[in-house]
Amino acid sequence: MDYIERIKKIKSEKKITNEKLSELTGIPLGTLSKITAGISDSPKLSNIVSIADALGYSLDYIVKGIPENNHNCTLSKDELALIERYRELDVHSRELVSMVVEKESQRVVTPLANELVYRSLSKSERSEPKQATAKVIEPRTIGAKRTIMLYNLPVSAGTGVYLDDTEADTITVTDNERTRTADFALRISGDSMEPRFHDGDVVLVEDTDSVEVGELGIFVLDGNGYFKKYGGDRLISLNPDYGDILLRGYTEMVCCGRVVGRLKRR
Repeated sequence: MDYIERIKKIKSEKKITNEKLSELTGIPLGTLSKITAGISDSPKLSNIVSIADALGYSLDYIVKGIPENNHNCTLSKDELALIERYRELDVHSRELVSMVVEKESQRVVTPLANELVYRSLSKSERSEPKQATAKVIEPRTIGAKRTIMLYNLPVSAGTGVYLDDTEADTITVTDNERTRTADFALRISGDSMEPRFHDGDVVLVEDTDSVEVGELGIFVLDGNGYFKKYGGDRLISLNPDYGDILLRGYTEMVCCGRVVGRLKRR
């Protein structure tokens, strides 16, 4: 993979068009199009530097493909030897090694959910720690109704929308086993959770400060709200057109609840 392919790959992952990249870098659109098309044989170094900065990657990675050391650590002699042996493997062997590493990582590493700090949707509750209590479900009359709060804020099912306090409406739902565990509802926007969830759907949310790997939840990353599947070290979209959101790059990672269902559209 050369520098042009790396630029295209990053643009695709971040869904950045040439027009947007031109705005971010200040490089004329025509010049930028020639660079990404490989028409410009000797692009200016200053342009490549601007592209790397705008995409959030180092110049070494864009030009040479040298991965960035985001963990600020050095490798031991054993780790270097392991990497050298890994590079000698064929595709099948590498896939097998990756499967073993993934399984062992899930077994050994403490799930990130334990590190997520509880965050309520109410400002008055943010400064007070949430006490874990068992939820008692009382028997209900058949056909009974119950009311829950619907927050009219666009928790993102796309690339992220700011999650903040807003006025909520009270809605009435049928009281059954599915809705009984829901503490509130949220209206989502975007298409990254399709085909299961669609833009404008109202999801039912159980108030909890952590979810298990593979469960759907509402998360806040540095002030942005997301509706995603929890993957341990990342948030995952159901729509394959959207890439995973790696959690290691965020300073504030909060779980606001577990998605337990969706209201039927009328």
